Amino acid sequence: MNNLNQALLEFIRETVTPENMKLQEPMAAHTTFRTGGEAAVFVEVPGKQQLTQLVQYMAKISQEFFVLGKGSNLLVGDKGYPGIVLNLGKQFARIEVEGNIIRAEAGASLPQVAVTAMQHGLSGLEFAAGIPGSIGGAIVMNAGAYDGEMKQVTKCVTVLNQMGEEMVLDCDTMEFGYRTSIIKNRPFVVEEVELQLTKGDPAEIKAKMDDFNGRRKEKQPLEYPSAGSTFKRPEGYFAGKLIMDAGLRGFRIGGAQVSEKHCGFVINVGNASSADVREVIDEVRERVKQQFGVTLEPEVVFLGDF
Repeated sequence: MNNLNQALLEFIRETVTPENMKLQEPMAAHTTFRTGGEAAVFVEVPGKQQLTQLVQYMAKISQEFFVLGKGSNLLVGDKGYPGIVLNLGKQFARIEVEGNIIRAEAGASLPQVAVTAMQHGLSGLEFAAGIPGSIGGAIVMNAGAYDGEMKQVTKCVTVLNQMGEEMVLDCDTMEFGYRTSIIKNRPFVVEEVELQLTKGDPAEIKAKMDDFNGRRKEKQPLEYPSAGSTFKRPEGYFAGKLIMDAGLRGFRIGGAQVSEKHCGFVINVGNASSADVREVIDEVRERVKQQFGVTLEPEVVFLGDF
C-alpha cells in the first residue's frame, strides 16, 4: 500500500464501511478517457458527515488525497495514483429548486442540473447541457461552452477547507477565471453549489439546449473516449485551428489520436494508454510552439505517476 499506514486504512474502513472502500482500484473505470492505473485507495463517500471526518483526519496526518466527480477532465498515469481518491458520486447528487435558485450537491451531473433548470422554466444553464461532468468539477474549473460559463450563474459555493471546516464562498470570492477558480489553487472540497437563474419559457430553453447538443454532435468526436476539449483556448487563437494548421490532424501515438473531426480533442481510438495520450499532448504542444510561438495549456488534469 505504498506509504499508506494501517491506522489510516482502518480509519477509512470504519468511517465509510468496508464495501465503500476499494484497494488498488483501476481508474480507467472512473475516467472518460478510459485509461489509467490503480488508485491505492478508492473511497465512495457515503455522505457529508463522512466526508468531513475523512478530510479532517487526512489534514491531521498530512495525507494527500484527490476528490473525483465524473472523471471527465482527468488523465491518470498508467502507474496509478499512490494516494486516496474520494469519489463524490450518487450520494452527493441531490438537486433542489426554490424559486430562481437551484442547489446542487457536488456529485450531481451537470447535464442533469441543466435539465432540471429547463423543467422548472429556469434559464442560464443551457450552455452546460452537454458538458459531461459533475457540477463540483464544473465549479472548480469554471466550465463553459457557447459563451456561457459557471461564473455567470453561481451565487455561492459551500466548501470544506483543509481542516474540514465548512465555508460559504460567494461568486467574487471564488475568483473565477478562464477554466479556473480559487479552488484550483487551494485545498478546498466542493460540497454544494447554489445557482441563481432567470425565469424563462421551458420550450425555448429546451430548443436552445437541443441546438447546442446538435452542434456538439456535429462537430465533436463524441463517439470516442476523451476528456472533451484537451487544451485551453489561447488568447487570440483557437487551439483546434492551430493544431490543424501545424499538420497534426489525425496525428497518432499508440491508441491516442488528435481527432480528425475536431483537432482540439485528443481521443482514445482503441486501447490507448495514458502515456500515449500524454505523448500526443506533449508533441502537439511542442509542434504548435515551434511553428506559431503559441504555448497551448492543457485543460486536462494530470494525476498520479506517468
